[in-house]
Amino acid sequence: MGILHDDVVIINQSKNEAEPSVITINCPDKTGLGCDLCRILLFFGLTIVRGDVSTDGKWCYIVLWVIPKPIIKWDTCRWELLKNRLIGTCPSCSSAFGISYYSSELPSSMVTDVFLIKLFCYDRKGLSHDITTVLCNLELNIKKVKVSTTPVGTVMNLFFVTDTRELLHTKMRQKETYEALVDVMQAAIISCNIEKVGPEVTACSQASPFLSSAITNDVVLCTSNNVSVTMDNSFSPAHTLVQIVCQDHKGLLYDIMRTLKDYNIQISYGRFYIKQGRKCEIDLFITQADGKKIIDPSMQRALSSRLQMELLRPLRVVVVSRGPDTELLVANPVELSSKRRPLGFHDITLALKMLNTCIFLAEIGRHVIGDQEWEVYRVLLDEGASLSTPRRKIEEGVWKLLMGWEQI
Repeated sequence: MGILHDDVVIINQSKNEAEPSVITINCPDKTGLGCDLCRILLFFGLTIVRGDVSTDGKWCYIVLWVIPKPIIKWDTCRWELLKNRLIGTCPSCSSAFGISYYSSELPSSMVTDVFLIKLFCYDRKGLSHDITTVLCNLELNIKKVKVSTTPVGTVMNLFFVTDTRELLHTKMRQKETYEALVDVMQAAIISCNIEKVGPEVTACSQASPFLSSAITNDVVLCTSNNVSVTMDNSFSPAHTLVQIVCQDHKGLLYDIMRTLKDYNIQISYGRFYIKQGRKCEIDLFITQADGKKIIDPSMQRALSSRLQMELLRPLRVVVVSRGPDTELLVANPVELSSKRRPLGFHDITLALKMLNTCIFLAEIGRHVIGDQEWEVYRVLLDEGASLSTPRRKIEEGVWKLLMGWEQI
């Protein structure tokens, strides 16, 4: 019983770049599947303009209309790679017939290998973004970064990565990585070394009393007209209806799905579409993990408030003074599964490159803020460059690019 492997994910590519391509997913269901699929689409730079999902609790059928970024070249190989990644996150078809999906996953004790790419090179404008782009194109997931600029114009880049393809331990994959870096950086490279390191290097989180209050403050203007979240139990005898109206932003559907996944909420039916003026309307028929409606008013308020906060402020950006220096702080929430929002450092370095602002020092770390884990990017800006671009413009420019509202 089951369906053919190639029928789990079907991609109908649009012949017109202005028209969306259609991705159809037909597979067994699991809590959080929508979040995992949206995370992959976000990593590939796709914007979801419309979506429909339905499930009976065992099997789900999902249709997504997506548009690629115009700056990304989409050829047959990239579409095929996307299809393979989507298939890889779908549960085994056997799970719909009484065999637990989770038994086919890797044991929780198994940890993905972490590698250190140590890249010593001459400094130039946009260097960090160019390196990050190469690593992202190679499907190397950046877990942690340390970038240090020396007074003599050289930079030591330490990228702690995991490999989606799980091949970075091989000489062939390391050679592919080195050649891709050389192809972009050319004579700027002085040395490059790739070595396996312990997972504990990227595993720990820490409390952060030294982060700016603009990052750690949880106060959100819940009276904002930009986001409306309502819950109703009268439309369906078996489900709670959640209706969301908000402004579109990059990763909007991912932010909704990861919030529901963290609350262990199951979606039975959902519809998402973008209206004129980038206004989004989302209707979701949901249940708790036990299959029952959300009746408890306190649970309704908690979920509604969390959704509103995540849609108003899915990430946090602030430029602060750190003694005599100028520091950019960006924080993204981490899922309970420990997975992060894709392309964080890539998009930050792209924004700074477009703002003509150089990086002097950069670090990525995980921090506990309140009761939630966050991935925090700390970027010390080159003081000469930052003086030519007002701090407010840097903060607004990074925020708007991360939200997908403006190409700087």
